Amino acid sequence: MQYSPPPLFKQGASARAKVVFFSVLAIFLLVVDARMKSLVLVRQALGTVLYPVQMLAVVPRDAALSVSNYFASTVKLEKENAALKRQQIQSADVLQQATQITAENAHLRKLLDAREHVATKSVLSEIIYDARDPFTRKVIVDKGLKHGVALSQPVIDDQGVVGQVTRVFPLTAEVTLLTDKNQAIPVQVVRNGLRSVVYGRGQSSFLDMRITTNADVKAGDVLVTSGIDGVYPAGLQVAKVTQVENKASTTFENVLCTPLAGIDHNKQLLILLVETNQLARPDTEEVKAKKEKLNRKVTRDTGRDSAKEGASLIDQKAVEGAGQAVAPPSEAAASVSTSSAATKDVAPPARAVPPPGANKSVPQGSASQPNVSGHR
Repeated sequence: MQYSPPPLFKQGASARAKVVFFSVLAIFLLVVDARMKSLVLVRQALGTVLYPVQMLAVVPRDAALSVSNYFASTVKLEKENAALKRQQIQSADVLQQATQITAENAHLRKLLDAREHVATKSVLSEIIYDARDPFTRKVIVDKGLKHGVALSQPVIDDQGVVGQVTRVFPLTAEVTLLTDKNQAIPVQVVRNGLRSVVYGRGQSSFLDMRITTNADVKAGDVLVTSGIDGVYPAGLQVAKVTQVENKASTTFENVLCTPLAGIDHNKQLLILLVETNQLARPDTEEVKAKKEKLNRKVTRDTGRDSAKEGASLIDQKAVEGAGQAVAPPSEAAASVSTSSAATKDVAPPARAVPPPGANKSVPQGSASQPNVSGHR
């Protein structure tokens, strides 16, 4: 019995025969197309039919390229933006002093000994995180002693003063913002040069300034650093006057100011590397305790001395009052003794011998005068 494979497994012509056939066919078509140019229409028809398939095949590639280009362009733009911001902040101290220099130009021309503004070195820093204390306005930056940062150095951005360095570590530093309730900065009005001090208000985003009622300050005035404290260079923008509160019951006015710097908006800050060695350092807790103890002792001793002086003064007044009360009887006795002595010394009128050329009424008057005063 003869078995044949099922129709599914019938192979037909051998693989070798198929390879030979299709190879010869391909060579024939190549020769015909190259020599006779007769397959151009066929190729165009096949290209038109296969175009949708080609476009569908390249969609994943185009999508991958688009995503790659998008992220590459985003990274490039972010780098360019960071570089531009860094360059802007680095030149912020020079730009902020332009307003102050313009306002003082007329006065500086009249002064022969006017000094030029000295360029201040600075270091660019970035905020790492906010301080953990919710009752203070402080941030931590990524620059410290290693980068030349020192205590009390001012911190600015591209618009104005942000705060001051209050604590320094080897690689980081703590910056107290201008709006902190314990922060104060001497300022002056650009328009007229009036000097004052601006204080922070804690959680509020505004600043306070106290002036007398006759001070020339109005809404819209720009406040800049005066430079008299030796910390902040003169001419750095601080705030703008928003409201002036007039109260008839007091001799001072409360001025509400808005900071010009981006206190809560900027990520990069500029630390001015000013010399702070000549500034007085704040007292430590131990020194403060000693001073308070000494002040209490001095106050207690002063109170004791005042009490002793008051008691001695009271005793002296009492003695003087007692002396005045005893004085009238002694004076009366002295008057009586004087009158009696005068009566004994005066001779009777018949025996009185007046001096030569004297009036006769004189002995009588002189003799009777002591008796009258004695009776009194």
